[in-house]
Amino acid sequence: MRTYRIAVDGMGGDNGPKAVVGGVCRACESGNLHILLAGDQEILEAELAHFPKVRDFVEIIHAPQSIPMDAKPKEIFDKYPESSMIKAAEIVSSGQADALISAGNTGALILASAQKIPRIKTVHRTALAAVYPTSNQLNRKDIFSLILDVGANTTVDRDHMIHFALMGNAYSQKVTGVERPLVGLLNMGSENNKGGPKYVEVNRILESLPQINFYGNIEGSDLMKGVVDVVVTEGFKGNIAVKTMEGMAEAAMGLGRMAFQKKLIWRIGMMLLSGGIRKVKKISDYQEYGGAPILGLEKLVLKCHGKSTPRAIDNAIKLAVKCARDDLVGAMKDGINAFEQEFTHPDYDHITGYDN
Repeated sequence: MRTYRIAVDGMGGDNGPKAVVGGVCRACESGNLHILLAGDQEILEAELAHFPKVRDFVEIIHAPQSIPMDAKPKEIFDKYPESSMIKAAEIVSSGQADALISAGNTGALILASAQKIPRIKTVHRTALAAVYPTSNQLNRKDIFSLILDVGANTTVDRDHMIHFALMGNAYSQKVTGVERPLVGLLNMGSENNKGGPKYVEVNRILESLPQINFYGNIEGSDLMKGVVDVVVTEGFKGNIAVKTMEGMAEAAMGLGRMAFQKKLIWRIGMMLLSGGIRKVKKISDYQEYGGAPILGLEKLVLKCHGKSTPRAIDNAIKLAVKCARDDLVGAMKDGINAFEQEFTHPDYDHITGYDN
């Protein structure tokens, strides 16, 4: 049985390195793992001393610096060249590891990954993806949908968005097991002429691709219904959408607490609903799904929440292993290659009548 090699930023996140090491060691209990843990040797050794049974599964790659959570991404190579994040990215770039995991600074991770790890051929922009819970109108086994991009880029051109759709399609197939994921384009209206020339052309091209099961445009009000498996958008809009959903969840919990304090009948109602509320909280907990993938690179990169606990890191490592085992990157390459071969630029300029 193959041993999977995962590079982990040992110093990243609000709770690192303690939480990171704890998660790494939890993951190693299942075997078939070799973790390359980047960070300060002395600090990491002290944390690993608490887990002697799995110590042999972890190799420390000394990196004396760590990137602060508030560091400016453009400065990381000048100020933190020996940081744990950059060192972990270099490990993956050299072929020593199958994937990279970090709970550190998001912008820094996107930049470090883009600088150190080659992109898939013809892919010029990576995408930060996120999974989020829905009301599951499609009645899937997995109630989560995937949205990309949510912040790696502000705006992109039509070709980049088509690549996002192909990569998201492959991720949904491999990770959630949906054979023909429904892919939707986030827009200001459901009609295919909405959103301006770029969105009209992206819509038309996606409709014409045989490898994409295209739903069409979806509006913001459709996001949490789960009418599609994959939502394609630009980073500026995707980031607002995800943070709006997070804010809605927090507001709902806050209203529930207020209701609990106001009237006896409301308190009784809240107690009756408590089991369901705990279930909703569990399925929407970032610790359950581990990390957000950065797609478009030759190796998988997972961005974990800055407040990740050992459970979140453990789940991120399990997700990375699954993606490596099922060859997610290979599936993304196949989809993009098929698109590039069948729809050369002159071809879809002819189809759409629109030239970038």
